[in-house]
Amino acid sequence: MTNTITRILSLAALVTSVGAIGCGDKGTGDEEVGNDSVETGITADGTGTTNAEAGTGTADGSDDPTTAATAGDTTAGDTTASDTGVDTVADDGPQTKFDIGGVPDTGFMNCGGDGDFEFSYLWAANSSQGTISKIDTATVTEVGRYIVRPDSNGSPSRTSVSLSGNVAVANRNGGITKIYANPDNCQESNGMPGIQTSNSSAFLPWGQEECVAWHTPMAYGSQRPAAWGKGEFNQGTCGYDNEEVWTSGNNQNGIIDILVLDGEDGTVTETLAVPTGGGSLSDDFYGIYGGAVDGDNNFWGTQLGGAQMIKVTRSDMSYDIIATPGAGSWYGMTVDVDGMVWLCSSTVARYDPMTQSWAQAQVGGYTGCMADAA
Repeated sequence: MTNTITRILSLAALVTSVGAIGCGDKGTGDEEVGNDSVETGITADGTGTTNAEAGTGTADGSDDPTTAATAGDTTAGDTTASDTGVDTVADDGPQTKFDIGGVPDTGFMNCGGDGDFEFSYLWAANSSQGTISKIDTATVTEVGRYIVRPDSNGSPSRTSVSLSGNVAVANRNGGITKIYANPDNCQESNGMPGIQTSNSSAFLPWGQEECVAWHTPMAYGSQRPAAWGKGEFNQGTCGYDNEEVWTSGNNQNGIIDILVLDGEDGTVTETLAVPTGGGSLSDDFYGIYGGAVDGDNNFWGTQLGGAQMIKVTRSDMSYDIIATPGAGSWYGMTVDVDGMVWLCSSTVARYDPMTQSWAQAQVGGYTGCMADAA
């Protein structure tokens, strides 16, 4: 039964899939939609959940909150629930995004339910508009759109969905935002009766939308990763406690910050300042380009322009710098069910943390990658 659920979550890589089997939430995924340049990258955690991105799609958006969703506003294009993503970017060079969640080997099994999904959403960042779209994968309909920074100028990019089903999105220009997937969890905050939230491609003004759980401003020239850790499964509530989300930012000042945020309120609980140069991380524009969290809640980060990888151990926030094969420039990365770290470009390289060894294969092109939990 567990293997069946793990397989379903792996194949539904881009969606927030929440079902009755846990009387709560399950599933992870992320996706970006834009109209200028393709971003490809796939991530998976060390517990069996895979998040994938690749493909094409478009989104133009509407500034009128009364405008209903139309097929031309956000289209699936070549998007599939297993492997898709396109994104408008403000900077040069290829882009990729990564996230991670985690599904424990036990937990859902003892909470009842028949395994049917209650909802399944694909989340797509509309970078040029400064919004993120919520798409019902059963009907292929946009059922919500949200501004993710007060000035709408963050260039949102990487998205990550927690096991509770909520999404976090990092802005390239700084700042990270959490949005509730289930409107029942949205909180009164604007002084108007009831809950005001988008239910189509039309988005509400910042401060009026009440399904934005929190926004944490950050002043970075480049902020790429967003990656949820798995949290702690609560058998009594059939939910997850103490969820955390990781991100990283760079200002090209010789230091790359790696941060851990409280998933409940967005406060920064840990900040690790990693110096660049001298065999450490490269001091390029992007900083950490791809990030994923493994089954032990440790963070792995790669760079687009560097041949180094970093592992941050969550228990003490210590870190190790690991040399990668070849010249680097890793475009995609993922962590699989066995804790293996995969890096992808024209070469695929797999790192075994137990033996501290690499295996490689030539694939050609400029690739992302996804690890199959099976």
